[in-house]
Amino acid sequence: MPPTPNRTLPPLNPLKAFEAAARHNSLTVAAEELNVSQVAVSRQVRVLEDYMGVTLFRRLNRGIELTREGVLLFKGIAKAFQDIEDTTKHVSRRDQRNILAIQSYVTFSRGWLMPRLGDFHAAHPRIEVRLSSSPEAADFDTDNLDAAIRGGDGNWPGLHAEKLADMELIPVCSPSFLAAHPLNRIEDLSQVKLLHSMARPKDWPAWLASVGAPLTPKNRLLFENSSLAYEGALMDLGVAIANRYFVQTQLNAGTLVTPFEHSCQTGESYYLTWPKDEPPSSPLLKFLDWIRIHFAPDDTPSAEVVSDQIVDETASNPGV
Repeated sequence: MPPTPNRTLPPLNPLKAFEAAARHNSLTVAAEELNVSQVAVSRQVRVLEDYMGVTLFRRLNRGIELTREGVLLFKGIAKAFQDIEDTTKHVSRRDQRNILAIQSYVTFSRGWLMPRLGDFHAAHPRIEVRLSSSPEAADFDTDNLDAAIRGGDGNWPGLHAEKLADMELIPVCSPSFLAAHPLNRIEDLSQVKLLHSMARPKDWPAWLASVGAPLTPKNRLLFENSSLAYEGALMDLGVAIANRYFVQTQLNAGTLVTPFEHSCQTGESYYLTWPKDEPPSSPLLKFLDWIRIHFAPDDTPSAEVVSDQIVDETASNPGV
């Protein structure tokens, strides 16, 4: 990729003075806005005119008037100044120190985090949580995040990684599906639809390999992410491969069952990650304290909460 040429920009302070004067059509009002004298604004405008080699204002007895060149310049920079202001407000956390921005996989958000966010909010009502979803690794340099949920081995240069849970795979389906399609042997899986997450294509092969199954199932139904596959299992569409941690509440409630008790450890885990080179924000420190207490095997919200979320919500972003 060729190097980006250096930008040639006019002096910014004079440009700012000109923009204010042109917007108000007044040197006096511009001076009040910028908290400087009218003479200072006039001097800055002349610096810009000298730099550009054009006259930007006609000085009249009762004020100023933009020249043709001044009109063209103002039209160009007014939008640029507005874009800078809007983008800065979007990115900045100035005066908003109680914002906690977290990126997570859709399935992790639905299966564990969202059912418990009410508890976190009750403990910390002044913290505004901004939860986003993506299957991609977070880019802390550009995404304006405090922390992100990530699956893997926990070894990512430049990131703290606090282990939350291991990935343990089990097959699940609804009780009514199992009643209509008895699964007495592993081989019987070849007679039913297997629900796959396109975000995790290796999960079914890994589980089948772990039980030594000789079959290669061909009757598949593919979903964008695991959360939709779990929803399909609840709706009697087939057998999904699930992370036990995210369906434990449904298993406890009996809305999902596992036709085979064998589970498969993938060797990966879920981690909460954040940059090593930046001190955690105050909201993130509170979130860390909270998640360390609440992320426990028996920490499951009510079955109604999780089931309603899985059935009623449609994933807006791909995820694991």
